Amino acid sequence: MPTETAERDAVSRILEAARRLFAEQGFDAVSMNAIADAAEVSKANIFHHFKNKDELYLATLKAACVSSCAQIERFDQSAGGFEQRLARYAAEHLQNILDNAQVTRLIQRDLLENGPQRGRQFAEQVFGQTFARLVEILRVGQRRGELRQDVDPALVALMVIGSNLTFFQAREVFRHFPDVTFAESPETYSRMAVDIVLHGMLPRGRTENERD
Repeated sequence: MPTETAERDAVSRILEAARRLFAEQGFDAVSMNAIADAAEVSKANIFHHFKNKDELYLATLKAACVSSCAQIERFDQSAGGFEQRLARYAAEHLQNILDNAQVTRLIQRDLLENGPQRGRQFAEQVFGQTFARLVEILRVGQRRGELRQDVDPALVALMVIGSNLTFFQAREVFRHFPDVTFAESPETYSRMAVDIVLHGMLPRGRTENERD
């Protein structure tokens, strides 16, 4: 009988092989036989751990989210003011999706092609818990007076994540725009984006009457 260590090693190799092949070829193009060959296990071994290809696919995405979960916990536990901590988290999140470009593109392509089905699966089984944790940290910031009470923390989370995904998607285009000076500096982009999320575009120090 295989030992527990051997079982963990087999699962690790299966997930790594699946992640790489799914990212390179897309979900539909990858067979379980190909994953078994790449992981150097039998197809029966894969089905011992994952009941079908869809479950294996979602498991690979969950594994890829481990670093994102760690980033959110660092956001919650790190020292410094709220603005400084949010800026650090946003910069780390952007770098993470850039470093894992194949997986990010796979998820985006899958959502475009299979949005109604995948959107719910991703929300319920992959990203939902991580997103909820980020929103809760922002709510805590509200309770502490670090974030305005009249803003929706879920919207703040979406704006931070969405701005990073926009950079990822459009970088190869807007790096050729003459007025874009931050395409080669994700850190600069992230810092400016967070500043706008937190402070808006109006000059600081203006009163409500002046804004109206």
